[in-house]
Amino acid sequence: MNDFTEKLIEKKTILAGKVLNVRVDRVLLPNGKETTREVVTHPGAVAVVPRLADGSIIMVRQYRYPVGEMLLEIPAGKLNYGEDPDDCAGRELEEETGYVAGKMTKLGSIYSTPGFSDEILHLYMAEDLRQTAQNLDEDEFLAVETYSSQDIRAMLADNIIQDAKSVAGLLLAGLK
Repeated sequence: MNDFTEKLIEKKTILAGKVLNVRVDRVLLPNGKETTREVVTHPGAVAVVPRLADGSIIMVRQYRYPVGEMLLEIPAGKLNYGEDPDDCAGRELEEETGYVAGKMTKLGSIYSTPGFSDEILHLYMAEDLRQTAQNLDEDEFLAVETYSSQDIRAMLADNIIQDAKSVAGLLLAGLK
């Protein structure tokens, strides 16, 4: 197997934000040449496919400033540094939807955009749901919506659900 590993020469943080950091790394390529890589570092996140007893799926609709659109997504949230993804999944599910899962199954993990970021998303299926109360962060505004599995399949096929973590989570949950 070929080894295409790039070796770090130097890294320089150019932005230390509250959600992510940006750095520029100088690297040595496999062919001996040097180049730079712009890297966004992120603590990781979780995303949850909440399935009600009748098979319908709970989604959230929220405005996403970077793309300037309202998006339909599965509930999700950022990991705190050092936080266990399993704990984060339960916390984010309840905060965003007002539901607690009796059963939480990990579906897998994916890199959101490995060309420029180290963010890893841990995907879960939540079942045996019990309604509690939504508890949004003060800067979080979203609507909770419920869709049949047939509606979800149609929205995936028609490219209505465009958020990558949601598409991946729903596909891993077997909804396309």
